[in-house]
Amino acid sequence: MLLFMNVIKKIRFIKSSPDPESCPKSAYPEYAFVGRSNVGKSSLLNMLTGRKNMAKISGTPGKTKMINHFLINNEWYLVDLPGYGYMKTAKKTRKKIMALIAGYIIKRKNLACLFILIDCRHDPQIIDLQFIEWAGINKIPFVLCFTKTDKISAHALEKKLANYKSILLKSWQALPKIFVTSSLKKTGRDEILNFIVSTNSNVEI
Repeated sequence: MLLFMNVIKKIRFIKSSPDPESCPKSAYPEYAFVGRSNVGKSSLLNMLTGRKNMAKISGTPGKTKMINHFLINNEWYLVDLPGYGYMKTAKKTRKKIMALIAGYIIKRKNLACLFILIDCRHDPQIIDLQFIEWAGINKIPFVLCFTKTDKISAHALEKKLANYKSILLKSWQALPKIFVTSSLKKTGRDEILNFIVSTNSNVEI
């Protein structure tokens, strides 16, 4: 059941931060989105907010290099994190980006949930599994968000998800919450925004 209609009424870009210490004051709950480069993060964020150019879409993976904060309805932050794992980026740069991502995630006390984005078309990637494991070890509240579900058949998607769940359950007692999304078809939009609204009601800053 939907909790709302047109829940996102106001969006304000706050700032791009080169490091966690430069991020805005922790005055609101934050929902951060992260994933491998070219996972479809910008398209997903634009779909969730209903703004075509809120997060710039680029054909060049790894374009986001800083921590971008958007204030939603003067109630919560949507945080666009850099993508990780783009192999054409210099090794030193990749390490810097991973340190930036990890530093933000560990240090932000008001991080209500981390959305780890995964391209549903691919078999489980080691870098994604390692990132999920790292989040669990560090007790980060997170969910999994499978993107680009319009690119494969429903049967193929079911098999991909089953495979992912099977691998995760080898080291996890229970699975994290999972969302399936399509920016093209707007699949998962209401479910994710409902989740954020519900989580906000239980967050204390």
